[in-house]
Amino acid sequence: MTGPLWETLPKGWREGQVKNAATVTLGKMLQTRDSGSDVIAPYMRAANVQPNGALALGSVNEMWFGESELQQLDLRAGDAVVVEGGQGGFGRAAYLPEDLPGWGFQNSINRLRPHAGFDGRFIAYYLIALRASGFIRAYANVVSMPHLTADKLAKTPILLPPLEAQCAIAEYLDRETIRIDTLIEEQERLVDLLRERRTAVLSAVFGAGPSTETTKVGRLLAARPSYGVLVPRYVDEADGVPFVRVGDLMNLMPDRPMLAIATEQSDEFSRTQIVGGEVLLGVVGKMGQATLAPQWLAGANVARAVAVLRCKEPAVAPLLCAWLGSRSFLLQASLATSGDSIQPTLGMKDLARFDISLPTDPGATKRLADVLAKIDTLITETQRFIELSRERRSALITAAVTGQIDVRGEVA
Repeated sequence: MTGPLWETLPKGWREGQVKNAATVTLGKMLQTRDSGSDVIAPYMRAANVQPNGALALGSVNEMWFGESELQQLDLRAGDAVVVEGGQGGFGRAAYLPEDLPGWGFQNSINRLRPHAGFDGRFIAYYLIALRASGFIRAYANVVSMPHLTADKLAKTPILLPPLEAQCAIAEYLDRETIRIDTLIEEQERLVDLLRERRTAVLSAVFGAGPSTETTKVGRLLAARPSYGVLVPRYVDEADGVPFVRVGDLMNLMPDRPMLAIATEQSDEFSRTQIVGGEVLLGVVGKMGQATLAPQWLAGANVARAVAVLRCKEPAVAPLLCAWLGSRSFLLQASLATSGDSIQPTLGMKDLARFDISLPTDPGATKRLADVLAKIDTLITETQRFIELSRERRSALITAAVTGQIDVRGEVA
Protein backbone atom coordinates (compact mmCIF):
# COMPACT_ATOMS: atom_id res chain seq x y z
CA MET A 1 0.00 0.00 0.00
CA THR A 2 1.21 3.51 -0.74
CA GLY A 3 0.61 6.82 1.03
CA PRO A 4 1.79 10.43 1.06
CA LEU A 5 5.17 9.48 2.57
CA TRP A 6 5.53 5.76 1.86
CA GLU A 7 5.54 3.27 -0.97
CA THR A 8 5.26 0.08 1.07
CA LEU A 9 4.43 -0.73 4.68
CA PRO A 10 7.10 -2.17 6.97
CA LYS A 11 6.25 -5.57 8.40
CA GLY A 12 3.71 -5.33 11.21
CA TRP A 13 2.73 -1.73 10.38
CA ARG A 14 -0.73 -0.63 9.33
CA GLU A 15 -2.03 2.49 7.65
CA GLY A 16 -5.02 4.46 8.80
CA GLN A 17 -6.13 7.96 9.67
CA VAL A 18 -5.13 10.28 12.52
CA LYS A 19 -8.47 9.58 14.21
CA ASN A 20 -7.38 5.94 14.55
CA ALA A 21 -4.43 7.09 16.67
CA ALA A 22 -5.80 10.08 18.60
CA THR A 23 -8.87 12.11 19.45
CA VAL A 24 -8.83 15.49 17.69
CA THR A 25 -10.28 18.49 19.53
CA LEU A 26 -10.45 22.08 18.26
CA GLY A 27 -9.85 24.86 20.78
CA LYS A 28 -12.05 27.73 21.92
CA MET A 29 -12.74 30.97 20.06
CA LEU A 30 -11.02 33.94 21.69
CA GLN A 31 -13.20 35.31 24.52
CA THR A 32 -12.15 38.70 25.88
CA ARG A 33 -14.94 39.23 28.42
CA ASP A 34 -16.26 37.40 31.45
CA SER A 35 -19.76 36.04 30.83
CA GLY A 36 -20.44 36.03 34.56
CA SER A 37 -18.93 32.84 35.94
CA ASP A 38 -15.78 32.40 33.88
CA VAL A 39 -12.15 32.16 34.93
CA ILE A 40 -9.14 33.82 33.33
CA ALA A 41 -6.50 31.35 32.18
CA PRO A 42 -3.46 31.11 29.88
CA TYR A 43 -4.09 29.54 26.51
CA MET A 44 -2.01 28.03 23.73
CA ARG A 45 -2.17 29.73 20.33
CA ALA A 46 -0.55 29.26 16.93
CA ALA A 47 2.46 31.43 17.80
CA ASN A 48 3.42 28.99 20.57
CA VAL A 49 4.03 26.17 18.06
CA GLN A 50 7.28 26.59 16.14
CA PRO A 51 8.08 25.20 12.65
CA ASN A 52 10.69 22.74 13.96
CA GLY A 53 8.28 21.05 16.36
CA ALA A 54 9.33 23.04 19.42
CA LEU A 55 7.00 24.86 21.81
CA ALA A 56 7.70 28.52 22.54
CA LEU A 57 5.85 29.26 25.77
CA GLY A 58 7.71 32.39 26.81
CA SER A 59 4.95 34.65 25.49
CA VAL A 60 1.66 33.71 27.14
CA ASN A 61 -1.76 35.25 26.53
CA GLU A 62 -4.83 34.80 28.69
CA MET A 63 -8.57 34.69 28.01
CA TRP A 64 -11.82 33.71 29.72
CA PHE A 65 -12.97 30.10 29.97
CA GLY A 66 -15.95 28.47 31.58
CA GLU A 67 -14.79 25.99 34.22
CA SER A 68 -16.19 23.05 32.24
CA GLU A 69 -14.50 24.37 29.06
CA LEU A 70 -11.16 24.54 30.83
CA GLN A 71 -11.55 20.93 31.93
CA GLN A 72 -12.43 19.82 28.40
CA LEU A 73 -9.66 21.88 26.79
CA ASP A 74 -6.81 20.93 29.12
CA LEU A 75 -3.27 20.18 27.93
CA ARG A 76 -1.49 17.11 29.29
CA ALA A 77 1.87 15.48 28.89
CA GLY A 78 1.66 13.12 25.92
CA ASP A 79 -0.68 15.31 23.84
CA ALA A 80 0.29 16.65 20.43
CA VAL A 81 -0.88 20.05 19.20
CA VAL A 82 -1.36 21.09 15.57
CA VAL A 83 -1.88 24.61 14.22
CA GLU A 84 -5.28 24.87 12.55
CA GLY A 85 -5.00 27.96 10.34
CA GLY A 86 -2.85 30.77 9.03
CA GLN A 87 -0.87 31.25 5.82
CA GLY A 88 2.53 30.56 7.35
CA GLY A 89 1.72 28.24 10.21
CA PHE A 90 -1.11 25.82 9.48
CA GLY A 91 -0.16 22.21 10.05
CA ARG A 92 2.76 22.90 12.40
CA ALA A 93 2.87 20.20 15.07
CA ALA A 94 4.52 19.77 18.46
CA TYR A 95 4.54 17.33 21.37
CA LEU A 96 3.80 18.26 24.99
CA PRO A 97 6.42 16.64 27.23
CA GLU A 98 4.72 17.80 30.45
CA ASP A 99 1.35 18.95 31.76
CA LEU A 100 0.34 22.59 31.41
CA PRO A 101 -1.91 22.86 34.47
CA GLY A 102 -4.62 25.50 34.21
CA TRP A 103 -4.06 26.06 30.48
CA GLY A 104 -6.59 25.88 27.67
CA PHE A 105 -6.12 26.33 23.94
CA GLN A 106 -7.53 28.65 21.29
CA ASN A 107 -9.35 27.61 18.11
CA SER A 108 -6.13 28.16 16.16
CA ILE A 109 -4.99 24.88 17.74
CA ASN A 110 -6.15 21.29 17.39
CA ARG A 111 -5.25 18.99 20.29
CA LEU A 112 -4.46 15.35 19.57
CA ARG A 113 -4.89 13.10 22.59
CA PRO A 114 -3.44 9.67 21.72
CA HIS A 115 -5.51 6.52 22.16
CA ALA A 116 -4.11 3.63 24.15
CA GLY A 117 -1.30 2.04 22.18
CA PHE A 118 -0.12 5.26 20.53
CA ASP A 119 2.73 7.63 21.34
CA GLY A 120 2.13 11.38 20.93
CA ARG A 121 5.78 11.92 20.07
CA PHE A 122 5.53 9.63 17.07
CA ILE A 123 2.31 11.33 15.94
CA ALA A 124 3.91 14.78 16.19
CA TYR A 125 7.04 13.69 14.30
CA TYR A 126 4.91 12.07 11.60
CA LEU A 127 2.87 15.28 11.12
CA ILE A 128 6.08 17.33 10.98
CA ALA A 129 7.30 15.10 8.15
CA LEU A 130 3.94 15.24 6.41
CA ARG A 131 3.93 19.05 6.47
CA ALA A 132 7.51 19.23 5.16
CA SER A 133 6.50 17.02 2.21
CA GLY A 134 3.94 19.61 1.03
CA PHE A 135 1.03 17.23 1.59
CA ILE A 136 -0.63 19.39 4.26
CA ARG A 137 -0.66 22.48 2.03
CA ALA A 138 -2.32 20.56 -0.79
CA TYR A 139 -4.72 18.82 1.60
CA ALA A 140 -5.85 21.79 3.73
CA ASN A 141 -8.96 23.82 3.02
CA VAL A 142 -7.93 26.98 1.17
CA VAL A 143 -10.39 29.81 0.57
CA SER A 144 -8.84 33.14 1.54
CA MET A 145 -6.84 31.56 4.35
CA PRO A 146 -5.77 27.90 4.56
CA HIS A 147 -7.21 25.80 7.39
CA LEU A 148 -6.40 22.30 8.58
CA THR A 149 -9.76 21.75 10.23
CA ALA A 150 -10.32 19.20 12.99
CA ASP A 151 -12.27 17.04 10.54
CA LYS A 152 -9.54 17.22 7.91
CA LEU A 153 -6.86 16.49 10.49
CA ALA A 154 -8.80 13.51 11.84
CA LYS A 155 -8.99 12.03 8.31
CA THR A 156 -5.31 12.68 7.50
CA PRO A 157 -3.55 9.45 6.46
CA ILE A 158 -1.01 8.15 8.95
CA LEU A 159 1.16 5.10 9.50
CA LEU A 160 0.29 2.97 12.52
CA PRO A 161 3.34 1.03 13.74
CA PRO A 162 3.26 -1.13 16.87
CA LEU A 163 3.69 0.91 20.05
CA GLU A 164 7.18 -0.50 20.65
CA ALA A 165 8.27 0.76 17.22
CA GLN A 166 6.64 4.17 17.80
CA CYS A 167 8.54 4.62 21.08
CA ALA A 168 11.85 3.52 19.56
CA ILE A 169 11.43 5.92 16.63
CA ALA A 170 10.47 8.81 18.91
CA GLU A 171 13.43 8.22 21.23
CA TYR A 172 15.81 7.97 18.27
CA LEU A 173 14.49 11.22 16.78
CA ASP A 174 14.60 12.98 20.14
CA ARG A 175 18.33 12.24 20.34
CA GLU A 176 19.20 12.95 16.74
CA THR A 177 17.15 16.15 16.32
CA ILE A 178 18.67 17.58 19.52
CA ARG A 179 22.13 16.97 18.07
CA ILE A 180 21.22 18.64 14.79
CA ASP A 181 19.43 21.53 16.51
CA THR A 182 22.46 22.14 18.74
CA LEU A 183 24.72 22.21 15.70
CA ILE A 184 22.36 24.65 13.94
CA GLU A 185 22.31 26.94 16.99
CA GLU A 186 26.13 26.98 17.07
CA GLN A 187 26.28 27.87 13.38
CA GLU A 188 23.67 30.61 13.84
CA ARG A 189 25.81 32.10 16.62
CA LEU A 190 28.77 32.00 14.23
CA VAL A 191 26.76 33.95 11.64
CA ASP A 192 25.92 36.56 14.29
CA LEU A 193 29.59 36.88 15.21
CA LEU A 194 30.60 37.23 11.56
CA ARG A 195 28.01 39.97 11.06
CA GLU A 196 29.32 41.77 14.13
CA ARG A 197 32.83 41.50 12.68
CA ARG A 198 31.56 42.88 9.37
CA THR A 199 29.99 45.88 11.11
CA ALA A 200 33.19 46.53 13.07
CA VAL A 201 35.27 46.48 9.86
CA LEU A 202 32.89 48.93 8.19
CA SER A 203 32.91 51.23 11.21
CA ALA A 204 36.71 51.30 11.21
CA VAL A 205 36.84 52.19 7.52
CA PHE A 206 34.05 54.77 7.53
CA GLY A 207 34.78 56.44 10.84
CA ALA A 208 35.57 60.15 10.53
CA GLY A 209 39.32 60.79 10.70
CA PRO A 210 42.37 62.10 8.84
CA SER A 211 42.20 59.28 6.27
CA THR A 212 38.57 59.97 5.32
CA GLU A 213 36.64 62.77 3.67
CA THR A 214 33.11 63.58 4.86
CA THR A 215 30.33 64.57 2.46
CA LYS A 216 26.57 64.17 2.08
CA VAL A 217 25.06 61.04 0.54
CA GLY A 218 23.07 63.18 -1.90
CA ARG A 219 26.27 64.58 -3.43
CA LEU A 220 27.30 61.07 -4.47
CA LEU A 221 24.09 60.39 -6.37
CA ALA A 222 23.31 61.13 -10.00
CA ALA A 223 19.62 61.61 -9.20
CA ARG A 224 17.30 61.65 -6.24
CA PRO A 225 16.75 58.07 -5.04
CA SER A 226 13.36 56.62 -5.84
CA TYR A 227 10.93 54.18 -4.24
CA GLY A 228 9.60 51.31 -6.31
CA VAL A 229 6.19 49.90 -7.24
CA LEU A 230 3.50 50.51 -4.61
CA VAL A 231 0.76 48.02 -5.59
CA PRO A 232 2.28 45.26 -7.71
CA ARG A 233 0.26 43.24 -10.20
CA TYR A 234 1.95 39.87 -10.05
CA VAL A 235 2.20 37.64 -13.11
CA ASP A 236 3.90 34.35 -13.88
CA GLU A 237 7.67 34.67 -13.82
CA ALA A 238 7.91 33.80 -17.52
CA ASP A 239 5.41 36.54 -18.47
CA GLY A 240 6.83 39.52 -16.60
CA VAL A 241 9.95 41.15 -15.19
CA PRO A 242 11.63 40.13 -11.92
CA PHE A 243 10.39 42.04 -8.87
CA VAL A 244 12.86 42.69 -6.04
CA ARG A 245 11.52 42.92 -2.49
CA VAL A 246 13.38 43.70 0.72
CA GLY A 247 13.57 39.99 1.53
CA ASP A 248 15.42 39.38 -1.75
CA LEU A 249 18.20 41.92 -1.19
CA MET A 250 20.58 39.72 0.79
CA ASN A 251 20.03 36.64 -1.36
CA LEU A 252 20.04 37.66 -5.02
CA MET A 253 21.04 34.71 -7.21
CA PRO A 254 20.24 34.00 -10.87
CA ASP A 255 18.71 30.58 -10.14
CA ARG A 256 16.63 31.72 -7.15
CA PRO A 257 12.88 32.02 -7.91
CA MET A 258 11.49 35.56 -7.68
CA LEU A 259 8.12 37.18 -8.06
CA ALA A 260 7.39 39.00 -11.32
CA ILE A 261 5.21 41.95 -12.32
CA ALA A 262 3.68 42.91 -15.65
CA THR A 263 6.05 44.62 -18.08
CA GLU A 264 3.69 47.56 -18.58
CA GLN A 265 3.55 48.21 -14.84
CA SER A 266 7.32 48.08 -14.62
CA ASP A 267 7.50 50.63 -17.44
CA GLU A 268 5.23 52.97 -15.44
CA PHE A 269 7.96 53.01 -12.77
CA SER A 270 10.86 53.52 -15.14
CA ARG A 271 12.83 55.54 -12.56
CA THR A 272 13.38 52.38 -10.53
CA GLN A 273 14.00 49.94 -13.37
CA ILE A 274 17.37 48.31 -12.80
CA VAL A 275 20.23 48.66 -15.27
CA GLY A 276 22.93 47.04 -13.14
CA GLY A 277 25.42 48.55 -10.72
CA GLU A 278 22.88 50.54 -8.70
CA VAL A 279 22.70 50.27 -4.91
CA LEU A 280 19.44 48.70 -3.75
CA LEU A 281 18.48 49.67 -0.20
CA GLY A 282 15.64 48.45 1.99
CA VAL A 283 13.97 51.53 3.47
CA VAL A 284 11.07 49.98 5.42
CA GLY A 285 11.49 47.91 8.57
CA LYS A 286 15.00 46.67 9.37
CA MET A 287 17.61 49.17 8.16
CA GLY A 288 20.98 48.31 6.65
CA GLN A 289 19.88 45.75 4.06
CA ALA A 290 21.62 46.80 0.87
CA THR A 291 23.23 45.20 -2.16
CA LEU A 292 24.66 46.10 -5.56
CA ALA A 293 22.28 45.28 -8.39
CA PRO A 294 23.93 42.58 -10.54
CA GLN A 295 23.98 42.94 -14.31
CA TRP A 296 21.84 39.84 -14.79
CA LEU A 297 19.01 41.66 -13.02
CA ALA A 298 18.85 44.37 -15.70
CA GLY A 299 15.24 45.20 -16.60
CA ALA A 300 13.87 44.20 -13.20
CA ASN A 301 11.98 46.55 -10.90
CA VAL A 302 11.69 46.95 -7.14
CA ALA A 303 9.04 47.11 -4.44
CA ARG A 304 7.95 50.26 -2.65
CA ALA A 305 10.09 49.28 0.34
CA VAL A 306 13.26 49.30 -1.79
CA ALA A 307 15.11 52.43 -2.94
CA VAL A 308 17.32 52.55 -6.04
CA LEU A 309 20.47 54.66 -5.58
CA ARG A 310 22.47 55.60 -8.71
CA CYS A 311 25.94 57.01 -8.08
CA LYS A 312 27.63 59.67 -10.22
CA GLU A 313 30.85 57.61 -10.16
CA PRO A 314 30.45 53.83 -10.60
CA ALA A 315 33.49 53.24 -8.38
CA VAL A 316 31.69 54.88 -5.45
CA ALA A 317 28.74 52.46 -5.55
CA PRO A 318 30.54 49.57 -3.76
CA LEU A 319 31.69 51.96 -1.02
CA LEU A 320 28.21 53.42 -0.60
CA CYS A 321 26.72 49.93 -0.47
CA ALA A 322 29.22 48.87 2.19
CA TRP A 323 28.63 52.06 4.22
CA LEU A 324 24.90 51.29 4.35
CA GLY A 325 25.75 48.41 6.67
CA SER A 326 27.91 50.51 9.00
CA ARG A 327 27.09 51.86 12.45
CA SER A 328 27.34 55.39 11.03
CA PHE A 329 24.43 54.79 8.66
CA LEU A 330 22.40 52.76 11.17
CA LEU A 331 22.69 55.50 13.80
CA GLN A 332 21.58 58.24 11.39
CA ALA A 333 18.77 56.03 10.07
CA SER A 334 17.61 55.31 13.62
CA LEU A 335 17.38 59.04 14.37
CA ALA A 336 15.59 59.76 11.09
CA THR A 337 12.98 57.00 11.61
CA SER A 338 12.52 57.26 15.39
CA GLY A 339 9.00 58.70 14.99
CA ASP A 340 7.69 55.47 13.47
CA SER A 341 8.59 52.58 15.77
CA ILE A 342 6.02 50.13 14.38
CA GLN A 343 7.21 50.20 10.77
CA PRO A 344 10.26 52.47 10.43
CA THR A 345 10.48 54.09 6.99
CA LEU A 346 13.48 56.03 5.77
CA GLY A 347 12.69 59.13 3.72
CA MET A 348 14.78 59.86 0.65
CA LYS A 349 15.33 63.50 1.62
CA ASP A 350 16.67 62.36 4.98
CA LEU A 351 18.98 59.84 3.33
CA ALA A 352 20.37 62.48 0.97
CA ARG A 353 21.35 64.62 3.99
CA PHE A 354 23.18 61.84 5.84
CA ASP A 355 26.90 62.37 6.46
CA ILE A 356 29.20 59.77 4.93
CA SER A 357 32.96 59.57 5.48
CA LEU A 358 34.77 57.97 2.56
CA PRO A 359 38.38 56.77 2.70
CA THR A 360 40.83 58.94 0.77
CA ASP A 361 43.35 56.14 0.28
CA PRO A 362 42.77 54.70 -3.24
CA GLY A 363 43.74 51.24 -2.02
CA ALA A 364 41.25 51.27 0.85
CA THR A 365 38.37 50.28 -1.40
CA LYS A 366 40.12 47.13 -2.60
CA ARG A 367 41.27 46.15 0.88
CA LEU A 368 37.76 46.66 2.22
CA ALA A 369 36.28 44.65 -0.63
CA ASP A 370 38.71 41.78 0.03
CA VAL A 371 37.92 41.65 3.77
CA LEU A 372 34.16 41.90 3.22
CA ALA A 373 34.32 39.22 0.52
CA LYS A 374 35.99 36.80 2.94
CA ILE A 375 33.46 37.52 5.70
CA ASP A 376 30.51 37.32 3.30
CA THR A 377 31.80 34.04 1.90
CA LEU A 378 32.00 32.60 5.41
CA ILE A 379 28.48 33.83 6.16
CA THR A 380 27.14 32.32 2.93
CA GLU A 381 28.89 29.00 3.54
CA THR A 382 27.64 28.86 7.13
CA GLN A 383 24.09 29.69 6.10
CA ARG A 384 24.26 26.97 3.46
CA PHE A 385 25.47 24.53 6.10
CA ILE A 386 22.50 25.52 8.30
CA GLU A 387 20.12 25.01 5.38
CA LEU A 388 21.59 21.57 4.64
CA SER A 389 21.35 20.63 8.32
CA ARG A 390 17.68 21.55 8.35
CA GLU A 391 17.14 19.50 5.20
CA ARG A 392 18.94 16.56 6.81
CA ARG A 393 16.78 16.93 9.94
CA SER A 394 13.61 16.84 7.84
CA ALA A 395 14.82 13.85 5.78
CA LEU A 396 15.82 11.99 8.94
CA ILE A 397 12.38 12.47 10.50
CA THR A 398 10.64 11.28 7.32
CA ALA A 399 12.87 8.23 7.01
CA ALA A 400 12.35 7.27 10.65
CA VAL A 401 8.55 7.65 10.81
CA THR A 402 8.10 5.65 7.61
CA GLY A 403 10.32 2.77 8.77
CA GLN A 404 13.12 3.41 6.28
CA ILE A 405 15.56 3.45 9.20
CA ASP A 406 15.73 0.50 11.54
CA VAL A 407 16.27 2.34 14.83
CA ARG A 408 16.24 -0.76 17.04
CA GLY A 409 19.99 -1.16 16.81
CA GLU A 410 20.73 2.53 17.37
CA VAL A 411 22.35 3.42 20.69
CA ALA A 412 22.53 6.82 22.38
